[in-house]
Amino acid sequence: MKFAKNTLYYIHDPMCSWCWAFKPTWQKILTNLPQNLIVEYLLGGLAPDNDIPMSLETRKLVMDNWRRVQDTVPTTEFNYDFWRLNTPKRSTYISCRAVISARIQNPKFERAMIEEIQYAYYLKAQNPSEEMVLFDLADNVGLNVQAFKKDLNSPRVNNYLKKEIEFSMTMPINGFPSLVLSKNDTLTQIRINYINANFNINQIIA
Repeated sequence: MKFAKNTLYYIHDPMCSWCWAFKPTWQKILTNLPQNLIVEYLLGGLAPDNDIPMSLETRKLVMDNWRRVQDTVPTTEFNYDFWRLNTPKRSTYISCRAVISARIQNPKFERAMIEEIQYAYYLKAQNPSEEMVLFDLADNVGLNVQAFKKDLNSPRVNNYLKKEIEFSMTMPINGFPSLVLSKNDTLTQIRINYINANFNINQIIA
């Protein structure tokens, strides 16, 4: 993969709680960008495939992180019933592959699938680490579910994810979400403010 010119890269994971918190501000940013600026989503991948249930210690770490997110961005909502209703796994790569599988069918489905995963996870207490949940979400988005099932764990989609993760690691980032502006053969990390959209926009259009 090569860096594109005049492009804003959004590096994320659909099951990243900080990405969820950033969503309202990111939507404001998107509506105030120059029309000639390309926006490209890149999956950074938080947690590799893993079928082992989370340990109690890991559950506590993730729940504590949700609380830190809410301390930083108080308007962020989480449905803590997730921890009671599910058997959580520290595994996000499958949800990343779900986003790629949606994108393959049509790029217009990419953002829709990201948002559907976020709503399911954080508001509806569903587990996007489970295939059956992702199949239902694909149907909700309007995807061809049979094609989605075929793509989800295919070598092709897994290879796409591997390349995106490797590509994102070459960028000046320090976590998710991250914004990187590619302009005039230079990569610039955009410092993120989770609440003030103008703080981010002013850096991008400077």
